Amino acid sequence: MRFDILTIFPKSLNSYLKESIIARAKKAKLIEIHLHDIRTFSKDKHKKVDDIPYGGGAGMVMTPQPLYDAINHVKKFNHGPVIYLSASGKNFKQTDAEKLVKIHALQKPKNGIILICGRYEGIDQRIIDLCIDREISIGNYVLTGGELPAMVVLDAISRLIPGVLGKEKSHEHDSFSKALNRKKEYPHYTRPEKFEGHKVPKVLLSGHHKEIENWRKSHLK
Repeated sequence: MRFDILTIFPKSLNSYLKESIIARAKKAKLIEIHLHDIRTFSKDKHKKVDDIPYGGGAGMVMTPQPLYDAINHVKKFNHGPVIYLSASGKNFKQTDAEKLVKIHALQKPKNGIILICGRYEGIDQRIIDLCIDREISIGNYVLTGGELPAMVVLDAISRLIPGVLGKEKSHEHDSFSKALNRKKEYPHYTRPEKFEGHKVPKVLLSGHHKEIENWRKSHLK
């Protein structure tokens, strides 16, 4: 699956993309991640990508031209949905990640998604009207930019792609999965059996799979 991320700070994402599961998935060519610097598409001689808002107010707004040209450039290689990470968007859920993976599986040829990282007070509304397929928020709070939300969305989607996790069915019993009725996972324990006066529940040491399964179901959150 291909991810194209448009940002004015592409270097800020490098450290995360070079570690752990995401890095292994890239190496195995299960996912492709392409970072695009929006500033390189600016026609301003100083590569400016923001300006004061019409009507006044605090802050700056990302200008439409660099974003418009950047999106159209990327769409030559990726025909998937264009997603703007925005506090105004719909809250991102596990079901949304599942749907985006399914959309990718049905695409011919398989493409992916394009993630737009806003900054300042946001992007010019005309870009949303002309280019954006959906707006996504990762919570009811405001961040300084869309880079962290883009990583959240990329990670949540990537781990659902066959082969990305070590065990093919690892994600099927995660929190918010269909198997757990969209609830949060039960508590997990590992060695040692006793730690700081706290013991592992006896049922988990019993070896009775049915009882363990019942305990886990009763401890979903």
